[in-house]
Order: sequence, then C-alpha cells, then structure tokens
Amino acid sequence: MSLKTRLKRAFNAFANRDPTREKYTYSVSSSRRLDRNVITMGSKHNVLAGPIARIAMDCAQIKIEHCILDENDRYKEPVKDSLNNIFNLEANIDESGVAFVQNTIESMLGEGVVAMCPVDTDGNIFTDDTFDIYTMRTGQIVQWYTDRVTVRLYNDQTGVFSDITLPKKAVAIVVNPMYTIMNDYNSDVQRYLRKIALMDSIDEAASSGKLDIIIQFPYSLRSEERRKEAEQRKAEITDQLKNSEYGIAYIEANERITQLNRPAENTLLQQIEYLYNKIMGQLGWCDEIFNGKADEQTMTNYYTRIVAPIMTAVTTEVDRKYITTNARTRGHAIKWFRDPFKLVPVSEVPDVADKLTRNEILTSNEVRGIIGYKPSSDPGADELRNKNLNKENPESSPDEEIQNGNSDEDTALMTQM
Repeated sequence: MSLKTRLKRAFNAFANRDPTREKYTYSVSSSRRLDRNVITMGSKHNVLAGPIARIAMDCAQIKIEHCILDENDRYKEPVKDSLNNIFNLEANIDESGVAFVQNTIESMLGEGVVAMCPVDTDGNIFTDDTFDIYTMRTGQIVQWYTDRVTVRLYNDQTGVFSDITLPKKAVAIVVNPMYTIMNDYNSDVQRYLRKIALMDSIDEAASSGKLDIIIQFPYSLRSEERRKEAEQRKAEITDQLKNSEYGIAYIEANERITQLNRPAENTLLQQIEYLYNKIMGQLGWCDEIFNGKADEQTMTNYYTRIVAPIMTAVTTEVDRKYITTNARTRGHAIKWFRDPFKLVPVSEVPDVADKLTRNEILTSNEVRGIIGYKPSSDPGADELRNKNLNKENPESSPDEEIQNGNSDEDTALMTQM
C-alpha cells in the first residue's frame, strides 16, 4: 500500500469524525454498565457475593461446546455453528462467551433460577420448532405461566430492562442445584442473611450518635408533678448539650448520670458464626478454596461437589431446549470439559505428560498444546504411540525379526570365537 493510500485511509477515533455523528440519537446512558444483573438474595447486604463471584468465575473457565459424539457417546469433534460461538466467543454486543456464562451463574446462584434467552435468531421462537441462535442474554424470571415465562431482559436497543413474555420451549431455564440450601425462603442461607441484616441494624443504632445515659434525680418520680419536673430537667440538659459548642452541660450536686457505653449482651454473633459454619459444610465450601490455600484433594472435592453440578445443570438445559431430536440422533450434544492440568503443579507436569504419552492417551503435540507450546513439526509428534519403545518396521514380520535377531547373535558369537 502506497503512502498516499495509507494517509487517505487513516482514521483516528478522536481526530476523525463520523459524518453521521451529529444526526445520531444516543440511547439511555449511565456511568456503569446497564446490562449487569444485581444479586439481591433478599438482603441489601449480600455477604455471599464474594463466594458466588468466585464460583461463577471458576465455572466460566470451563469450556462448553456444541459437539458431535460417536456411537458410544464419546467426544468426536466440535460443531462450528452460532451456538458454539455464543459460549466460546461472543454472546451479545456487551458480553463475550466467558462473561455471559459467568453472569448467568452469578444470577442463578443469587436468585435461585435464571433464564438464558435467545435474542437474535433466524426464525420465530414463538412458532418455529427449529432456529439458529445468534445472540443470547441472561434474564430474571419475574412471572411464571404454564407454558411461558415473563423475563426481565436487557434491551440493547433502548438501554433499559424490559419485561417480555417468552415460551418456555425457547428459553433455557436453569435452576440452582443448591436451591434448597441457598434460595429457599426457610433455608439456612436466608436465615443467615436475616441475622446479618439484624446485626447491621443493631450496629447502626449503636453508632447513631445517641448518648444512652440515665439521669438519677434526688427525689421520687411517682407523682405526676415530679415526672413533669423530671421531663423539664431532661429537656434542659438536652438543650445544653445540643446548643453547646463543645457539648458540655451542668447538673446539680445531688443529681447523678450513668452512661450506657455498650449495648445489652445477646447471642446474635454466636448464631451467625454457627449458621456460617453450617452453610459452608452443607455447600461443601471452605475458606481455603477462596483464599487460595486449598490442597489438591480439597480442590478436587470443590470441583466435584459444586462446579460439576452447576455446569451439568447449565449444559443439560441448553441441550434439552436447543438440540432437536433429529440432531440428537445424529450425535449432536452440549458438553462441558474441564482442563485437568490446571490443578497440576509445574513440578509434576513432566511426570504426568510422560504417563499420558506412554500409555497412548495423548500425542506429544496435544500435550504441548495443553502447556502452551506450539506444535512440533516432527511427524512423530502427532503419532499416538509409546515413544519409549522402538518403532516397529512395517516391512518386516515378527518371524523375520526373530530370525534376524538370532543371526545377529550367531554372528556376534562367531566374531568373539
């Protein structure tokens, strides 16, 4: 390309201006992303937002593929279509495939159920039985019907959330596998959140600026006149403290003031700690998982008891709604795959790679791809065989090799003699 052509085609987003920019009407705008779903879980302070975000992040790192299975239901090859593109590249104009899965699982764990809704398709989702999906979004179900659901879905054309009623056959409705523990009204998690809200209200009352003092007067307050005098005296002391520059007041010599410098004791904190430990045990969570100190056995248990049920729930629902019977008979399915090498320490990678290649499970180039190296140009790197054994000569038979081996031994003996 010549210099003149390069200068003519040059464009800078700040220096150059679109000729239609002045006529463009901008939609609703905000200083934060409008399409993000907010996790409520029935409490304004969701203390489980951190663990939920970590679980959603771990689940989003797992690969979801629209693939073809062989006659034994084993993975054969991926299907390069728009549905596979949604989970691996781009789900919509705002989210990549990873962000879409993470947003879906965060909403599912927070609300208990979530809807994965097709937005752009090549057919009518109300009347057609088969259609290709080009974009999808995560929505909150606000109303249930027998064959339809009303979903609160972000509209990227207007920039606001809208309630739209869609048929159940076209919406992937994913239910939290731990719904009974986390989202049910009387579940331990909801009790825990109510206890946290109660403790927050106590803390707000304790830090509201009240003095919490008791004034002891030198006379009895049983009569009505004495009580009126006490109320008047209390108002005078309050007025002195309020209008004084430094908050100073005076009392008479025979009056006494007792300050309540701490709230009354209760067992709320012990109840919160008990519920927290109980919830962690029921869900299979532990603090070591979230602070990065968990060992291999703990992480394996975490992926088996938490991540695997969640990913199975997502892929099963997508497979049920968007893979037709005809395609399923031809081996099409939605599967998830986790990279087992992520939990292997660097010091153990050579030993694991040797076992996988020696037992003819992976080729050398497949192992190189897993650890991040480019494939080798050696033809033997794509062969599924044990590299520790000598390569057999296809032109010679085993009998000929034995005869050749005997003749070589005889020749060696004769040479020694």
